[in-house]
Amino acid sequence: MRKFRWQLLIVLITALVVGVVLYFHQQSPQEEVVQTPSPISGGSYTEALVGAFMRLNPMLDHLNQPDRDINRLLFSSLVRFDASGLPVGDLARSWNVSEDGAVYTVNLRADAVWHDGTPLTANDVVYTISLLQSQSPLIPANLQEFWNAVTVSVVSDTILEFSLPVAYAPFMDYLNFQVLPAHLLGNLGMDALVDHPFNLNPIGSGPFRFDSIEIENGTITGINLVSFEYYFDGQPFIDEIRFRYYPDESAALDAYLEGEVDGLSRIHNADLSTVLNQTGLNLYSSRQPKLSIVFLNLRNANVPVLQNADFRKALMAGINRQEMIDEVLNGQGVFAQGPIMPGNWAFYPEQSEYRYDPDGARQILAAMGLSQVEDGRFLSDGAPIELELLTPDDPEHIAMAEILRQNWQKVGVGVTVLPLAHDQVIARLENRDYQMALVDVDLSETPDPDPYQFWAESQIDGGQNYAQWSNATASSYLEQARQVPGVEVRRRLYRNFQVLFEEDLPSLPLFYPVYNYAVKDSIKDLMFGPVYNPADRFNNVREWYILTGVE
Repeated sequence: MRKFRWQLLIVLITALVVGVVLYFHQQSPQEEVVQTPSPISGGSYTEALVGAFMRLNPMLDHLNQPDRDINRLLFSSLVRFDASGLPVGDLARSWNVSEDGAVYTVNLRADAVWHDGTPLTANDVVYTISLLQSQSPLIPANLQEFWNAVTVSVVSDTILEFSLPVAYAPFMDYLNFQVLPAHLLGNLGMDALVDHPFNLNPIGSGPFRFDSIEIENGTITGINLVSFEYYFDGQPFIDEIRFRYYPDESAALDAYLEGEVDGLSRIHNADLSTVLNQTGLNLYSSRQPKLSIVFLNLRNANVPVLQNADFRKALMAGINRQEMIDEVLNGQGVFAQGPIMPGNWAFYPEQSEYRYDPDGARQILAAMGLSQVEDGRFLSDGAPIELELLTPDDPEHIAMAEILRQNWQKVGVGVTVLPLAHDQVIARLENRDYQMALVDVDLSETPDPDPYQFWAESQIDGGQNYAQWSNATASSYLEQARQVPGVEVRRRLYRNFQVLFEEDLPSLPLFYPVYNYAVKDSIKDLMFGPVYNPADRFNNVREWYILTGVE
């Protein structure tokens, strides 16, 4: 009987305690538990590439963008560049520059390994540079010339020293080559690499490794990659990336519409409206590293009027660049403001905008003392001004040149458009045998903003200063900016250069075309800033994800 009473007492006390706890719990504010989704590994992504497979070897991909796109995932480079054009480490953990600016010491990551598990060392870098130094016609001549002037020394497995003949601040641009495995290819030169089996079954050190090739009717139609578990920066979330080849942008878009792919590597301007109307398809855009510009020959004796800065400014004010972008590029262009790309760390944002102002253009010409005839044309040396504009003979450039002709006709300047094959236009520029030339300057793979080759006085004879602009002060700024490695000092020098360029306007910067890329919205965390090559769209591919968990 006593035992039963003790048990009953315990039950009553327990019930009382629980009741009290429940009462106060109900009276106190409840904390809401927030569950946030977080990326987890898994899933696959399929992208449509425009073009055809050639070779998966970074020494041989400079003429084939689809190969470059895949190689960006397979291979690593010493450095890559952020959206502003500043170098960031890839295989390079850190680097430093000697006081005289002529010696660069690069420290490699110790945790980088090839896809076959072999450690990546300085010897792999030296082997890759030996290919760049070769006399093979497969390596661009400018790279061969540059690298043959550089002495490369191995200090240890993870330390390299680059000795340059003189200080050269843009040197980091040259360290973005992708490294090949010496332990697999170390005895082979460029000629032997062209048809080597490695190109069909590559071993890299990037975030994804080669898995398989898709072949239909004897043609390679796709490449499959899988995430690399031991990638030094962490295994990607997405398990598999598959690439499929299509002959043009329209065929790639059709493949997306039919559910064959999740992303489009390139979109034709004519297809933009279709892409924008697709629910669940995100469009990513960036200015291309390609400057459309009208070079002016400032030393052509047949057109002395081009030597007058006010006349050049009148030409600029007479250009309706928005019309060119809308009519020819379907709105896909970004205005250029000087010779340095907007968004780059050296770009000076305080420059005055080049506005379309035909009335202002006519006022400038009148203020120069130029007289007009009844039809509105201005005279120079007693004759109506008539200039010749060279342009590549493709439809896009011809259309842009025609708009320029019409724009300038409206302000009283006559222009004759002369379409020529692209190589003929370049030859005329190199020979300084032209008056004006509408061309595109390719700035891809050169995130460093150094515009020396196009505007320095030393490049007037034999270089690429096609305008033959002679401005000693501007050239001095460019020379100094090449020699001092500090970003802040270089930024000030380039600011000064851009101010002088705006004042003198030796040629007429037009715009940068836009690169468009689309990916299904099920692919998360894409980051897409200014690109220096379309393959830059994969800069943060390790962070892309499809599947999510809850934390």
